[in-house]
Amino acid sequence: MEAKELAEKIAALMDDRKAKQIEVIDVADKTITTEYLVICSGTSTTHVKGIADEIEFRLKEMGRPCSHIEGADTARWILLDYLDVVVHVFLQEEREYYNLERLWQAGGHERNL
Repeated sequence: MEAKELAEKIAALMDDRKAKQIEVIDVADKTITTEYLVICSGTSTTHVKGIADEIEFRLKEMGRPCSHIEGADTARWILLDYLDVVVHVFLQEEREYYNLERLWQAGGHERNL
């Protein structure tokens, strides 16, 4: 599965779990570490954990295990690293504070759901 297709699949999984403010950001021309960031917000730590768990479970079923996970213990900001796609699932207040979109979007492609 190509990176763009993987990013879109992750965005669809987020949408299925009722994630808020889903964004797919193409960062391939800005960094060598990944091609896409997929960012969303959850309404509670339970919701954030549920979104991240669903993504991890579904992609593992498809033969794409997660390379690295951060933040699952507090579930305020969970990062799932799929190498060519990095997923950020935030509580809204954490997302506003870190504002990753501002850092990465200048000149990049974004898709809002």
